[in-house]
Amino acid sequence: MTFNKDADISGNRVRRGGGRRGVAVGGGIGGLGLIVVLLFQVFTGQNVDLSGLTGEGQGQYQPEQGEDSYVQCLEGGDQANREIDCRMNATALSLDQYWEETLPAQSGVQYQLPEFLLFTGNVSTGCGAATSAVGPFYCPPDSTVYIDTTFFDELTSRFGADGGPLGELYVVAHEFGHHIQNQLGTMNAIDRTGTGPTSDAVRLELQADCYAGMWVQGAVDAKDADGNSYLLAPTDAEIDQALSAAAAVGDDHIQETFSGEVTPHTWTHGSSEQRKAWFETGRTQGTLQACDTFAVGDAL
Repeated sequence: MTFNKDADISGNRVRRGGGRRGVAVGGGIGGLGLIVVLLFQVFTGQNVDLSGLTGEGQGQYQPEQGEDSYVQCLEGGDQANREIDCRMNATALSLDQYWEETLPAQSGVQYQLPEFLLFTGNVSTGCGAATSAVGPFYCPPDSTVYIDTTFFDELTSRFGADGGPLGELYVVAHEFGHHIQNQLGTMNAIDRTGTGPTSDAVRLELQADCYAGMWVQGAVDAKDADGNSYLLAPTDAEIDQALSAAAAVGDDHIQETFSGEVTPHTWTHGSSEQRKAWFETGRTQGTLQACDTFAVGDAL
């Protein structure tokens, strides 16, 4: 999607830093952290030592202040079209505006802004320590989206996505979708241990894809304080970028690409076709109810 050149994207919404240091009081998030956070292991089939991301209880995160700096974007939407950090800032502003209206209207729950941190190399979170190898993730204990923006190059070069801004924005919107699930209590209500095409783990990820599609459908109506839309309506080619990104992170595509073998019983994120289909469900139907992946039985 293309950002409106007249949009004000100067809001201090996204931080950039090498990582926050702090402690997760009460430990990490156990099995759920492995569902939401271990993208790299799911993508590649390689074992990664992320013992710091596991533990018991939800806990509270207490970051030290003054380590990160806000992304500064003072040149309007054109700066978001040119620069990745400002693109992330503008995307967050649009997502906030969309969910501030949509979530209470459709669920009665007031939207709470997640934190959004861009990092390089490694980061300490309420879920424990992580590196760029983990990929983009959302950490429930500190309600923060974490992204190393070099992942977007990997999405194209390693996972075979077509590339393009809407593919990047889909990734961010998916992680914000996890925040919506956290607010609605979905994460605490699921079976965190199962795998496979119809497991709760897969349903959780597909629902986040659906929520991302909801935002793409409604993003043109998300406006700054002056009434300017943050984003222009997506073209068919841009929608294809998002669908390509969704397909690239399908479990079957990743397994076949990196191991030459597809093992559905191990899936935790869903197939390429599932991910594209649920993104499109959100984009075309635009409701939380339509995105209830837990209510469709085995016809997932």
